[in-house]
Amino acid sequence: MNRTTLSLIAVATALAAVTGVASMSGPDGAEPTATAQVLPRPVERSSLLCPAPSVSDVAETTYTSVTPAGTKDAGTDGAAELRESTVTLVDNDKPKDDGKNEEKDGGKGSGKDAEKDAEKDAEKGGGQGGEQGKSFLTLKDPGTPVSAEAGGAEAPALVGTATGRFAPGWTAQQTTTVPVGGGRGVLGVSCTAPDTEFWFPGASTQKSRQDYVHLTNPDDSAAVVDVELYGKDGLLKAESGEGIPVPARSSVPVLLSTLTGEAADNLTVRVATRSGRVGAAVRASDDGGGSDWLAAAADPAARVVLPGIPADATDVRVVAFAPGADDAELKVQLVGADGTIIPAGNETLHVKSGMTAALDLGSVTRGQAGSLLLSPAGSRATPVTAALRVVRGKGDKQELAFIPATGKIESRATVADNRAKGSTLSLTAPGETAKVKVTASAGSDGGEPAEETYTVKGGTTLAVTPPVPAGLKGSYALTVEPQSGGPVHAARMLELPEDGVPMFTVQTLPDDRGTVFVPKAREDLSILGGQD
Repeated sequence: MNRTTLSLIAVATALAAVTGVASMSGPDGAEPTATAQVLPRPVERSSLLCPAPSVSDVAETTYTSVTPAGTKDAGTDGAAELRESTVTLVDNDKPKDDGKNEEKDGGKGSGKDAEKDAEKDAEKGGGQGGEQGKSFLTLKDPGTPVSAEAGGAEAPALVGTATGRFAPGWTAQQTTTVPVGGGRGVLGVSCTAPDTEFWFPGASTQKSRQDYVHLTNPDDSAAVVDVELYGKDGLLKAESGEGIPVPARSSVPVLLSTLTGEAADNLTVRVATRSGRVGAAVRASDDGGGSDWLAAAADPAARVVLPGIPADATDVRVVAFAPGADDAELKVQLVGADGTIIPAGNETLHVKSGMTAALDLGSVTRGQAGSLLLSPAGSRATPVTAALRVVRGKGDKQELAFIPATGKIESRATVADNRAKGSTLSLTAPGETAKVKVTASAGSDGGEPAEETYTVKGGTTLAVTPPVPAGLKGSYALTVEPQSGGPVHAARMLELPEDGVPMFTVQTLPDDRGTVFVPKAREDLSILGGQD
């Protein structure tokens, strides 16, 4: 048997374990032979990026990191550490304590010469970001979260890596409370894995909004990023969204309104790298309406689920974008506690190719938590991406949050920073009935894990107060694992009311991709193109 075949298998297995992606096929895409097996293996390395949480001097941020316990064959070694990003490009001359302290519009070199600037940074070892920042948060054991706090506008962006037993399912969350000012609210975001493309439906360049896309580079060389804005008529004319340099191990905030001369609502933001990879998230602030993070939506698909609309939502808006060559005609359905319905007067949403469309649903949940399902209204299945803007409260006591389209949980998903009170877990089964196990981890400062199993009827959303660790001290993580039945989508709402304002944030629970499938060959290795 030739050595090339053996080397290919070794490389494929190693890459799959590190990156979390594996596939297996024969020559020219043929199915693998019967003598081959595909076996699950835990990932061996994970990366997470957390954006700079706030620019308000009165902000208080809690960072939480956790790896769920119990991953089979994860080994006994490894580490998980979040380190400070060494450069965050901000305006040091900003006014103080008004809640409106904002970053620069993209840092140095935004525009056509940015790629050259990034190349120069790379030649210098990544510019100012070439060295690793100091350690900020380190895990000790899987199953037990750790947390740290930071105050004011100097709270850092974080870059982290987990290896060995800490890598499978590693999750981090940052939760920021801003009690006053234009950026008032609870801003929560699950730290993201680096990638080369992100979609953010629901952004805005209106004067009442201050939306920043934060770009964080985990690597030792500079990245170059394009930021595109799509409105109701298609791509907006951008003045400086091309070739934005993100120095090594740095975080760059870009004010969306500086990229175009158009003041537009209901925008879709596309972030794509020309070189390197980044993590991305949009921090949205609405004058008088609160603020929160808009996380990236799931990859475009013909059928999308947006889970976790609060029962007392006073206003809900869905924003959708069709990136392909075809228009999308979508059926709009609310998956509620008692079944799936079509909202009266809002039965369909038409999304033109390359354009963004929005639909106001008002107080669609009417006292029962639910989820939105968008699916083809006809025979043509056109991929779309979407997100919800959700408002609780009214007048000067209102607060907003965002819910992006989220894929089903394949094996497991975890959300960190749950408190003794204030967490609501929404489980949606848009198809068949599903059985789901929910595990509450030990507390960050003490407490014993707890577990509950729920049955979610097909076509419904089940909103529950999740289990809480016995003797809880500190915060804890929730891990959701489907056991049987149809697909499950999930989201967690965290409520932290302040002075009569129902401040809240919602994080969806995508699959943690803690396990990959790699080939195990017995005798016939021709599936990889080798020769005997």
